[in-house]
Amino acid sequence: MRCVIARFPFDLIKSEVEQSMEGITPEPVAGVSVTIGRRIYPVKQVGEVITKQDRRDFTAGEMRRALTRLGFTCHDAPPAAPARDARADHGMQGW
Repeated sequence: MRCVIARFPFDLIKSEVEQSMEGITPEPVAGVSVTIGRRIYPVKQVGEVITKQDRRDFTAGEMRRALTRLGFTCHDAPPAAPARDARADHGMQGW
């Protein structure tokens, strides 16, 4: 499948993406992620591996669209943990 990532054209094939990610340890997921095989990777990590570009050069949206078109399942960013009230942790309630 032909797609453009960071203004550069790429011909991506699902099996080649899977092969490229074999042996790559997934980084912790903080944003949009994708399931490849039995592992879940951040889409920016996958983009960096398969395009050989710096991940700052493309967006997670570009990678999500490309990976979805290839047939991979992408996931939204996990919900943020609720902020803790530091005053409650130190017995300073009511300050």
